[in-house]
Amino acid sequence: MTRPSDLHVVALPMGEFTFAPGEEYEGQTGVVVAYAIRHRGGVFLFDTGFGFGNAELDDYYKVRARTVPEALAQAGIDLAEITAIANCHLHPDHSGQNLLFPGVPIFVQPAEWAAAHEPDYTVVEWIDFPGARYEQVAGDHEVAPGIRVFATPGHSPGHQSLVVETAQGPLLLAGQAVYSHGEWAGLAGAREGASVARDQPAYARSVARLRALNPKRVLFGHDHRAWP
Repeated sequence: MTRPSDLHVVALPMGEFTFAPGEEYEGQTGVVVAYAIRHRGGVFLFDTGFGFGNAELDDYYKVRARTVPEALAQAGIDLAEITAIANCHLHPDHSGQNLLFPGVPIFVQPAEWAAAHEPDYTVVEWIDFPGARYEQVAGDHEVAPGIRVFATPGHSPGHQSLVVETAQGPLLLAGQAVYSHGEWAGLAGAREGASVARDQPAYARSVARLRALNPKRVLFGHDHRAWP
């Protein structure tokens, strides 16, 4: 049986980008963070960062991406240890290196999979690749002992967060359900995602569900800082 003490979460800095002209934080630097959760069965990966080779995206956001193997190696993890993956959603800054994992289960909400195949949603060749093994599961579900997907639509139709049971209590990997430490903490002037969410009522409901979990710690997909 997996005990909470068996689970270990490691942040993987996946690079930076520059907010594009016309965006709220135009010209400012943004960060992308993925997470690896080591458990008895291997390592579960939450997000894979930006991909490489899309000149239009690289130019628009001035992407400075980091490779998954490099980020994992710095954390003492080998690529072959990854046994399963979940992306918080399939935008290219969170799923861009999925193609490094043919045959590895990638858990996705059906609504997100459908959205990803709409025009101008993502870089399709980064998610549709030879050997891709997407597991479409709707709603909340356990992906490994002590690791649970939590459906949090709002930023995107099939956004999902991850809840990890630790010895200190629930650790929440929010993804982009909440943009930053400051947004979660209610700090004035913090970077936030509520006002630009694709579905603002769903975003608010998802945040309320996450708060009801009473997590002891919260980590974010676009902020290096943890809460508290």
